[in-house]
Amino acid sequence: METNSIDMLADIMAVSGFPHSSGMRVVAAEPGKVSLALARKPELTQFFGHFHGGVITGLADQAAGAAVSTALPKGRIAVTVEIKINFLGPADGDEIFANAESIQVGGSIGVAKVEVVSEAKGKRRVCAFGVATMRAVDMPARP
Repeated sequence: METNSIDMLADIMAVSGFPHSSGMRVVAAEPGKVSLALARKPELTQFFGHFHGGVITGLADQAAGAAVSTALPKGRIAVTVEIKINFLGPADGDEIFANAESIQVGGSIGVAKVEVVSEAKGKRRVCAFGVATMRAVDMPARP
């Protein structure tokens, strides 16, 4: 089975929408594993100035989907069926990283685990952990 090209992730991240407009970027990728990063900016924070929980979840979701997508056959992409996030502490760093790994990928359903790390002044701390279930669908045609 030929897996999706890692280069496909850059194409997906460049498409307009939340991942692109928020500033998410691919840090590392290999089949079944993806790390994404997101720098803090005011529109991504909540009232204490920490990353908003929805933003943290969005980054985790994107990383989990990307990890499963890289393990799928070419022309297929993972979309979210369910995601569960546990917040372990505030994401008060200058940047957050979502490190996702597919733990089971079948013909139509994949599962990934994801850890979100907050980094400030070179110190990293896990701020969230999650599990996502994804469905494999055909990659949509580009206009």
